[in-house]
Amino acid sequence: MTRAEKYIFITANILVGGTGLVYGWFRYFAKSDDPFAVVGHPAQPLWQHLHIWTAPLLVFAFGHFFHQHALLYWKAGTVPGRRSGLTMLALAVPMIVSGYLLQTAVDEFWRQAWIITHVAASLLWLTGVIAHLFTHYSTRRNLLGP
Repeated sequence: MTRAEKYIFITANILVGGTGLVYGWFRYFAKSDDPFAVVGHPAQPLWQHLHIWTAPLLVFAFGHFFHQHALLYWKAGTVPGRRSGLTMLALAVPMIVSGYLLQTAVDEFWRQAWIITHVAASLLWLTGVIAHLFTHYSTRRNLLGP
């Protein structure tokens, strides 16, 4: 795994996670003073679009990272980071699939189900990414010394 590939993966997580968090804040916590407003904040649609536009970068980065990193570490029997890595793997599918399904859901029940699934999986994904990065950095630091 090259340094550039790691930075692309981290950047994709920052872009998609950051735009998702800002969009979520506007959608669920920002309240407009206008009783006829459809959105909580005027910038809400922009952040939603940015989130949707950057999401494919994370999907592609995840696929590449899975092939170039996760499978190699799994086959080599590497233990550090395995728990957080498997957690990320388990969360990737519901996060990605629910992200696409919530955009096409028409029935309110299914739309809410996909939103809840997407938000929960995404927040847990971001937690897993952070845990995974700290695990690898602390392992590398312990191997290389101060």
